[in-house]
Amino acid sequence: MGFAARLFSGPQELSSARDADAPIDLVHLARQTMGDRELEQELLALFDRQAAQIADKLRSARSDLTGAELAHKLKGSARAIGAAAVAIAADHYEHAARAGVLRQDDADRLVAATAEARAFLRELAN
Repeated sequence: MGFAARLFSGPQELSSARDADAPIDLVHLARQTMGDRELEQELLALFDRQAAQIADKLRSARSDLTGAELAHKLKGSARAIGAAAVAIAADHYEHAARAGVLRQDDADRLVAATAEARAFLRELAN
C-alpha cells in the first residue's frame, strides 16, 4: 500500500492533528477538500514530494531570487494543506531572500519546519 493510501486507510486517531501545535491541521485540509478523502491523500502526497524536492533545491540554490521563488512555491503548498509552520517559515525565507537579508537561520527554520511536517505525514501513514 502506498504512502498516500495508508494515510486514510482506516480509522485514525486524529486528536493530535487537531492540536494547535500539530505540523499539519487535518481539519483545515478537510475543509479545503470539502471532505474528499482521495483529494486529501493526493494533496498530502504532492506536498510530501514537493517539500522534499524544494528542500534539496534550496540547499543548492545559487541566488537569493531562486531561493525566494522556491520558498514561495512551498508556502502555497503548505497553506493548502494546513502546514502553518512551514508556510510561515517559507514566507519569512522568501521575504528575507528578496530583500537580500537572508541568513542561515532563515534556511534552518524552513528546513526544520518542513522536516517536522513530513515526519508527521509518515506518522499518519503508519
